[in-house]
Amino acid sequence: MLAKPGPRQLRARKAPPVTAENSSPELRQVVLDSTNARSLAEFYRQLLGFEYRPGHEPPAAGEPDPAGEDWLNLWDRAGHPRLAFQQVSVMPEVTWPNGPVHQQLHLDLAVRTKAELDAQHERTQELGARLIEDRSEDSEEPLRVYADPAGHPFCIYVSRA
Repeated sequence: MLAKPGPRQLRARKAPPVTAENSSPELRQVVLDSTNARSLAEFYRQLLGFEYRPGHEPPAAGEPDPAGEDWLNLWDRAGHPRLAFQQVSVMPEVTWPNGPVHQQLHLDLAVRTKAELDAQHERTQELGARLIEDRSEDSEEPLRVYADPAGHPFCIYVSRA
């Protein structure tokens, strides 16, 4: 039978104190503001095949949506947080690449082939995205830039990696 470790042995196993030099914060999720958080969350849920965090699912028709009026989370299929949506009362629409309101963040979404890029183009627009720029014929990095229903830019590109 193995002996239980004594207090001295337990103290010796303690991890070193946490400092900025030996630890880093973990990127948990990207948060997007929206004047309609539920609608934007639903757009990305369908586009990316994510799931709502338990308790954040849409309510039954006609029922109140307290989560959708505040904050919603989407998780990937493995249950990891990926995107969150924060309800705001006012948000200026991004006018990038032209105009005074620049993008401050955008999402990069990757596909493996040009055929997949083209297939996702139709689906993305059917879900409510608007095409901003089409570089799908670029020989080095085919891509398309869209605005989601709230106006946030995002790219879908062919990744060679």
